[in-house]
Amino acid sequence: MQREVSLHLPALRIVSLVPSQTELLFAIGAGQSVVGVTKFCTEPPEAAAKVAKIGGTKKFDFGVIAALKPDLIIGNKEENYPAGIDQLAQDYPVWMSDIVTLDDSLAMIRQIGLLSGRSIAANDMASKIETQFDDLRKTVSTDPGQASTPLLNTPAKQFIPLVNVAYFIWQKPYMVAAGGTFIDEVLKLGGMVNVFSGLKRYPEIELESVRDSDAEVVLLSSEPYPFREKHLAAFQQALPDQKIILVDAMPFSWYGSQLLRTAAYLRQLRMQF
Repeated sequence: MQREVSLHLPALRIVSLVPSQTELLFAIGAGQSVVGVTKFCTEPPEAAAKVAKIGGTKKFDFGVIAALKPDLIIGNKEENYPAGIDQLAQDYPVWMSDIVTLDDSLAMIRQIGLLSGRSIAANDMASKIETQFDDLRKTVSTDPGQASTPLLNTPAKQFIPLVNVAYFIWQKPYMVAAGGTFIDEVLKLGGMVNVFSGLKRYPEIELESVRDSDAEVVLLSSEPYPFREKHLAAFQQALPDQKIILVDAMPFSWYGSQLLRTAAYLRQLRMQF
């Protein structure tokens, strides 16, 4: 983002404006330094519930933040709003992540480890995530209709071929994850071809466009819109030729410590196809 941030390391009073990065701070052992989080920062549940709330990801309570006297504020380019970040940056060091690829997320994990004085734990976590995805890549086909190597811990003739998918994040209006998103990156890593990757970010669409697309599977995410079992029948009626599956959003869109379980989740999900 071409911003320069100066602070004394490690930061001892951190306000986190992003749920996945809040969870990461606790996971690497920096929880004692977290003095403020958003109302959407719910992980880890017991620890996050005890931390002062500074508003939402797109509406900050500047008075509460001032009272907390942070020496570092951590945000994200997509999840937070520019005007709020600009205002905070006038008074505090504000470090921003910008996550689109797996490499972006691994760099973010390592950098937050440095900022919080937990580099060893953060570097170890990033290395484990990297290894898990390297193993996953060896099992995923790179060519449509072709398989690569066998799935780990499965009979030798089982593979992960590419499959065309649409990933829904909202309804009324219907919205999907498209190109230039971390979700699109995770789909690719799991051997899934996003039929809307040619569009940008989170476009509104009509169900007819899914029906007329090459999508074989439709994924209904658990957040930000909470798709549940009750939505399956309506989608299946509208899209009779596609398989409809509910998915946990965290492995797809939480780009911190949740990534420790993403590779395994993608393998399990592909078994449902």
